[in-house]
Order: sequence, then C-alpha cells, then structure tokens
Amino acid sequence: MTARARMLLVEDTPSILQLYHEVLARLDVVLIDADTGAGALAVLRETVPDVVLLDLELPDINGLEILRAIKTRDLPSTVIVVTAHGSVKIAVEAMREGAYDFIVKPFAPDRLLVTARNALERRHLESLAAANDIAKNGRFFGFIGASLPMRAVYNVIESTAKSRATVFITGESGTGKELCAQAIHKLSPRRDGPFVAVNCGAIPRDLMESEMFGHVKGAFTGATTTREGAIARTRGGTLLLDEICEMDLALQVKLLRVLQSGEFNKVGGGEVERSDVRYLCATNRDPWAEVQAGRLREDLYYRLHVVPCAMPPLRERDRDVLPLARHLLTLYAEEEGKTFADFEPEAIEALTRYSWPGNVRELQNVLRNIVLFNDGRIVTTAMLPHLDPHVAPRLAGSGPRFEALQLASEPGRDLAVKPLWQVERRAIEEALALCGGNVPRAAAFLEVNPSTIYRRKAEWDKGRLASTLGTRV
Repeated sequence: MTARARMLLVEDTPSILQLYHEVLARLDVVLIDADTGAGALAVLRETVPDVVLLDLELPDINGLEILRAIKTRDLPSTVIVVTAHGSVKIAVEAMREGAYDFIVKPFAPDRLLVTARNALERRHLESLAAANDIAKNGRFFGFIGASLPMRAVYNVIESTAKSRATVFITGESGTGKELCAQAIHKLSPRRDGPFVAVNCGAIPRDLMESEMFGHVKGAFTGATTTREGAIARTRGGTLLLDEICEMDLALQVKLLRVLQSGEFNKVGGGEVERSDVRYLCATNRDPWAEVQAGRLREDLYYRLHVVPCAMPPLRERDRDVLPLARHLLTLYAEEEGKTFADFEPEAIEALTRYSWPGNVRELQNVLRNIVLFNDGRIVTTAMLPHLDPHVAPRLAGSGPRFEALQLASEPGRDLAVKPLWQVERRAIEEALALCGGNVPRAAAFLEVNPSTIYRRKAEWDKGRLASTLGTRV
C-alpha cells in the first residue's frame, strides 16, 4: 500500500485555513496545520511533508525564513508560496530561493486545487526519478546494490525516515544494519541532530544503565563526575539500540518507561529529565524467538517492533556482489596506493558463486587482504585461494576444511566425514524427492529460501553440462 502524501498548510488566518481544507479535501492527502512560523518549523523537525503551502506573511517570522530552512536542510518538499497582491516581487524572490510556484491572494479555489495537484505530481515524479537512479546506479546513502531485496530495503528507509516511528532492523551479522539506521537518520527531519549507536551486547551489564541514562557524581564507585547518557546525548537526533536482544531484563523495564513517558533519571539522580529521541533497534537474532525464550520482554517488543526492516544476506543479493566487490577494490586500492582496477573472468565467477556467510563484512575483509598482499591491475583467481570455485563451489576452503576436501579427493580414500557441499546436495535432493519436486515446499522443510535451492540446482545443471561437453570433446 502506498503511503498518502502529506501537505503542510502554513496559514495564520482561520477562515483561509478552513478554505484550504475544503478545497484540498478533494485530494487524497494528509493535511497538517501550522498557524505560526515557529509551529511550521516544529512540524518540519518531526516530519518531511511532500508539499508545503506557505503563507509569507506570518505573525512571528517571515515565511522566507521557513523556505530557507527547507532549502538549507535539503528537505525534499515542494513549496507553494502564498502572498498578497502587493508582494509579487517577494514571491518571485521566493521562487529564486527554491519555491515551486506561488499563488496571489485572493485566489479562486480551482487555482489552489490545480497548483496543489501539480505540486504533488512533481513530488511524485521526483520520487520515481530517485528510484530509477537507484536502479541504474545501485547507490543509496552508503549502500551499493540495485537487487530487488535491497530496493525493498530502500523503500522501507524512505517510507519511514519522515516519521518518528521506531524501526526494528534485523539481519545476519555483516549485512549493514547500522548503515541502514544511518540512512534513516540522514533522510529524516532529525538529520541535523546527533546519531548515536549503543551496542547493548558490548557494554558490561553493570555499566549499561549509566551508558543509557547517565549518572551523577558519586552515584557509584568511580563516578567522579556527572556524565550524560546516550539518551541525553542524542537529544534532537536518532538513537540506535544495536543488539537490543542482549539488553539485561532489568534495564529493559527502565527503557520501556522512557519509551512510554519520555522521562528518565540519571543513575543516582533525582531530577526527572525529558528525552527527545527517535529510536531505532537492530539485532542479528529473531526478536520474537527471543521473546518466547524470555530474553526480550513482550511489552518492549511490541513497543519497539513498529516497522520491521529485514536486511537480506549477501547470498540473496547475487547481482550486487560484483558491483560491491568492484567498489571496494577501487576504494582499498586508492587507500593503499595500489593499481587494482578489476577482476579476471574466473575471479568474477568465484566471487559470485561463493555464498558469503560473513556477508558484506566478509567481502570487505577478503578484498582488503587481496589489496594488501598483492600487486597488479587485475585480481586473479590465484589471489582468491579461499574462493576457488573448482575446489569447493559456494564453500570457503581454508585450514582444516580445505585439507579435508583435499583428503576426500585422493584416489581410494573413503572418509566418514563428507564435504559439506555433498551433504547439502543430498539433503536438498531428498527433500525435493519427498515433496514431489515442489521447491517452495522443500525449502520450507529445509528452512531456507527457495532461491537457495534454485541456485544450487542451476549450479549442478551447469556442472553436468560442462561434464557432458568435456566427454564429447
């Protein structure tokens, strides 16, 4: 379902504001009122409207200041200026400042309706152009990739960034959960405020409460000064609670109180403080499974799990692997003063066939090592010993595992321990046989994505074809 467009109406005359509502009711939009400049700026700190209908003559500040604030913060809002007959020159100045169009009072209702509809259409086209640019260039606020799973993530980020709703980001380690949180912050009205990330699993339990809420001098041994906590440091910005499922249950109760009331106390302090924070959460676990296991409070789960955002593993982003690898190769080569520019075809095949269990972080580590310990312009398969597709397709071979594969390949040797790819293939084939060849059903039994089975079958078919051609030759 597409979210309804939002229109901010900045007008201090009640009768004109009422006229706006009567005319714009014919459009499928959410109308937000502000009768002062300060009220409009407050709204813009909390949300990003698609269209702003802005009266320049406000009781407290000049409407141009609001227009300049929108431009300075680079908000993607289309602005329509409303001005009196004798202020057309000011309206023209507003157009130079970035306004889309202007209306002169008094105006006909149809003129307002047509202008508002055109502004909404322009904003819609700008959104489509941005989406097409992502699909073409594969870049989005630090992300590299234009695959369908990632475009779904981009859509969630864009849809939720404008609001204060809590986004619960899930995904395996190394999939870019913190990068997702940073993108939401950069697109939000709070982009000018701080972005603070707290790893709930990395901070000792005894110090976590102080890290979150702060403490006063003398609150405990070692508290020699008063210290602001993460909630206070994030005032006006975005706070990411990373690995939220590892937070102590006692602290979860206190966090729930802050979320419900917006109030908190420093450790050892009696003064009640107000929070002004947009919360984001991230975890590499299944949050509902953590609730059922008693490690995450159910009431906290429902308070935080407002908008879910699942980061796809790299193995489900096949078309993104090569663009990511090329970007990282160029980046690391520049940092280290090397000349690497691309990969040979065999290296590309090895990169794209590998399953990347460590996700983007593993890809980063592999390419960093290649650049550090090799020289040249083209990355060859010899530089990718752990990803050699001829040794173990979609399996990293190194250390004991690599040695086991070599032993298993020796003539006359029969090991009780089979290579993992053989075990995996047998399990998939047995599941398909039991399900009558139904891939989605077999995937459900194996608890994997159906695309995983389709990829494996394609690899096996490719191998059989290569073997047949080799025999014919």
